[in-house]
Amino acid sequence: MTHPLIFVGIDVSKAQLDVALRPTGRFVVPNDDSGIAQLLEQLKVTPPTLSILEATGGIELPLTGALAAAGLPVVVVNPRQIRDFAKATGQLAKTDALDAQVLAHFADVVRPEPRLLPDAQTQELAALVTRRRQLIEMLTAEKNRLASARTVVRKPLRAHITWLERALDQADTDLADAIRQSPVWRAKEELLRSVPGIGPVLTTTLLANLPELGTLTHKQIAALVGVAPLNRDSGTLRGKRTVWSGRAQVRAALYMAAMVAARFNPVIRAFYQRLCVAGKAKKVALVACMRKLLTIINAMLKHQRPWNPTVHHA
Repeated sequence: MTHPLIFVGIDVSKAQLDVALRPTGRFVVPNDDSGIAQLLEQLKVTPPTLSILEATGGIELPLTGALAAAGLPVVVVNPRQIRDFAKATGQLAKTDALDAQVLAHFADVVRPEPRLLPDAQTQELAALVTRRRQLIEMLTAEKNRLASARTVVRKPLRAHITWLERALDQADTDLADAIRQSPVWRAKEELLRSVPGIGPVLTTTLLANLPELGTLTHKQIAALVGVAPLNRDSGTLRGKRTVWSGRAQVRAALYMAAMVAARFNPVIRAFYQRLCVAGKAKKVALVACMRKLLTIINAMLKHQRPWNPTVHHA
């Protein structure tokens, strides 16, 4: 017996879950434990081929976990990708109900491959990395304010800066503890830290925000992060190949690591110098180094092999 193909789009908000089923069907449930349980019951009656929801800053994680735990195929996609798809199909209006329908349509047409859900510890680590970034942003803002502050507000500003510095130290400690509590993460950390140029910031960022590392091809992982050159051609016009989209937080950390590696990692340094001699702009050469560094560590995790300059020299 052939089961019908059913594609589900779920628009997630703090208050509710708007659910669209393709080819037909729609319902709304509250975004809480009871609502998620109700949604699962409805989907289990006729299991969907694929469910799609957008990344919404963490609000989607409980639902994603529940769907995956129930054995239902689910993919969390980039909101920009869905918006571009909606525009391409002529859907310019935007409401929660329409967004759910667009997600279901996207699932039907594009059919992205379901990815493994990061486990609870990975999600906790991602939260710690995000908090650390927030503390750094607040600390930078307060220091900038102090530079031009009047005398009357300098004392409380300094007190807040001191508190933020302590909180940042604690965040670094929490990150290190979270990694050490997991044997898997500890093994991954040791492999990553064996690469000259890779420090604790990139290591924790990769572990928290790129769980696919070591499971994809070098082209797939480069595209996922956003360091693969993309064409911008139209007719006879050939635009510059540029990198964009992807995971900005990972890309930012990888850029800093590539700058260090271009000086101290013998493989990346030789690669960078070769590109510069060939006439490449320094920024272009650095992006290429980011891609090469990412390719190397992706292969290391895939094959569970530590850094070896002889093997990775190609």
